[in-house]
Amino acid sequence: MVLPCLLLAPALTATTGLANAQTVTPDLFSPNRQSQVITQDSPLRRTTADAMDPLNGLRLPDADPGRRASSSSTSTSERVGQVPTYGLPAANGAATSGYDSLNRKRLKPKYYPGQAKPKPPPGPGSPVPTPQPLTAAGQLRLSIPPSETASKPPLPPAMAGTIVGQPPRRRLKIDDDPFGAVGDYAGSFMVKTAIEVMAGYDTNPGRLNSPQGKAFYMVAPEFLAVSDWERHAVVADLRGSFTGYGSQLTPIDGTPLSAPLDIDRPSFTGHIDGRLDVSRDTHLLAQARMQVSTDNPGSPNVQAGLAKYPLYSTVGGTFGIDQHFNRMQVSLGATVDRTDYQWSKLTDGTSSSNDDRNFTQYGGIGRVSYELNPAVKPFIEVQGDSRVHDLFLDRAGYARDSSGGYAKAGTSFEFTRLLFGEISIGYAMRDYADTRLNRLEGLLTTASLTWTATPLTTAKFYSDTQLGETTLPGTSGVLSRTYTVEVDHDFRRWLTAIGKFTYGTLEYQGDNRNDTIYSVSADLIYKMTRSLWIKGTVRRDWLDSNLAGQSSASTVVMLGVRVQN
Repeated sequence: MVLPCLLLAPALTATTGLANAQTVTPDLFSPNRQSQVITQDSPLRRTTADAMDPLNGLRLPDADPGRRASSSSTSTSERVGQVPTYGLPAANGAATSGYDSLNRKRLKPKYYPGQAKPKPPPGPGSPVPTPQPLTAAGQLRLSIPPSETASKPPLPPAMAGTIVGQPPRRRLKIDDDPFGAVGDYAGSFMVKTAIEVMAGYDTNPGRLNSPQGKAFYMVAPEFLAVSDWERHAVVADLRGSFTGYGSQLTPIDGTPLSAPLDIDRPSFTGHIDGRLDVSRDTHLLAQARMQVSTDNPGSPNVQAGLAKYPLYSTVGGTFGIDQHFNRMQVSLGATVDRTDYQWSKLTDGTSSSNDDRNFTQYGGIGRVSYELNPAVKPFIEVQGDSRVHDLFLDRAGYARDSSGGYAKAGTSFEFTRLLFGEISIGYAMRDYADTRLNRLEGLLTTASLTWTATPLTTAKFYSDTQLGETTLPGTSGVLSRTYTVEVDHDFRRWLTAIGKFTYGTLEYQGDNRNDTIYSVSADLIYKMTRSLWIKGTVRRDWLDSNLAGQSSASTVVMLGVRVQN
């Protein structure tokens, strides 16, 4: 360590001007923060030797030695407050950014309307931003195309909407169902039609305790018309089916069956809904409906010895008003329905009347709901009706006229379209004119829920409760509850599988009969085109009754096509 110090001594002696300037002061090694005013003891304070040094002057080095000498001879007091002679003003070069010692207001760049503005400079540690493209004139581009070199197929002027005098073409919505029916416009109505033709085999079409299997075919047409109006609305939804078996059931040992010999069954369900918008908050509502069907196979209402199922039809309508009071909605409606049964044709060639089953129902319904938020809307609903039969006494001598209704409370909800629907609980009851018939009553549960588990899988849940009529002597009616779970899964957009499970109870109040029904089904749909689908169905049904000889089971297999437009 001593030898290097001895070697550096001559060099330090040669630079006495600099060595003498580095004087040890009391605050040289002080850890305290210094202020902007340089103290007398600061090592950074300018010394006399530095002031006399020409390199520390305000003038730039010049190639003229005489000029440099004159600069060095100028005293410090003469140069204080002077601007350098090379003509640079204070803070020159800062332009519109950077530090300005004069604290002048910076000039902001001006952009044309619609011109892309550059992003603010990134902070420390951010990657270098990609420079924005400029035009040939050096200005920022107003709009940046996705790709200037991409191959773009030519677009006809009619589709682009560039024909002179043609209104601009409206952009079409994204197709949610790429294999759904397209439909046709009839005036201002969108009309969609479809028909399904199926064939299969049913191991027990009559739902007998001793099954008899039959092959069958089914034809099911559909019609849907929806108005496309800015105000008001009309919707017509009509669906029907006919199931034919081609042959009749065979009586066993001459004993009449609990099912008809001819088990062909037609069915039709249709309704037309209308809405008249009187104002933004007031709407007049109307519905016309019709149903044509038969008693369900295995039902005790089906009398023994029938040649074929008697048809019944229910025709009715609802007229009401819907009024909004800010977030509260009040709906009131009056209903009327008429039910008529055909005469029954027996196997011996005679006919029997069903006039005691014909009745007219008058009623009213009211509903009050309040929108807590756009996703939750609780409600209270009350309904009452009165049934008047054509014959005061039925075939067993009971007066079937009745009055009843229900009251329920629930809510409708919608959570980001992943889970939406309606659920409610209440109580239903019906009193009969005949005092021998007990009150028909029970807990009312209704629900309709849809859960989008994944973009390819949807789960649905349905629940319903009904108070139905019956012809059993001494029985008030039947309280039926059904619960259905359905899962739809799309393996591909053109291949869909549907699984369904149904559980239900039939309680015949006034009689000791109680039935339980189960149903499991699986459907596979192959969508070849928008207009042609292929469908396959496998279903297993059970009817479990507490009465001997009334239980049944059946397996149904179907395969067919659906043609739609």
